[in-house]
Amino acid sequence: MSPPQKFAHVVYRTDDPARLRDWYLTVLEARVAFENSFICFLTYDEEHHRVAIVADPKFTRPARPRAVDHVAFTYSDLRSLVDTHSRLREHSIEPYWTVNHGPTTSFYYRDPDGNGVELQVDNYETVDELHEFFRSAHFADNPIGIDVDVDELRARLDAGEPVASLLLRADLATS
Repeated sequence: MSPPQKFAHVVYRTDDPARLRDWYLTVLEARVAFENSFICFLTYDEEHHRVAIVADPKFTRPARPRAVDHVAFTYSDLRSLVDTHSRLREHSIEPYWTVNHGPTTSFYYRDPDGNGVELQVDNYETVDELHEFFRSAHFADNPIGIDVDVDELRARLDAGEPVASLLLRADLATS
């Protein structure tokens, strides 16, 4: 068997492609790779596209929750994630949930069509450390994590607190 090398892209169908395009351009600091009246391809790195937006005038937002809860994007470090939060706040884009899951620190947003978007940073230096945490009683007791106050997190980061202590789930710091 040969597993995939990477996750390539996600495609959204919408009745308002310009609004969705502009939101993803802002949130991901993406650029348009190609666009016509039917489809728009966005990228933010070496991949030809990471997000595609398909115009569908018959699209209707579902009344019930979607089967896919969210799509996640990983940042290189905590400073990048916190700075992204500040930048998005200037555009009145606020997360609906901020949490330290243990494996990641994550900020959850909704795009204009209600799709979930997670912006995250990995909390462990290595995959082995992350897997060790997954096997721990701490994770078994609380696999969801604890809420994070981003303003407090930013203040502690700006004050020079070591990033490793900021990424450690607060309920584990005392155990």
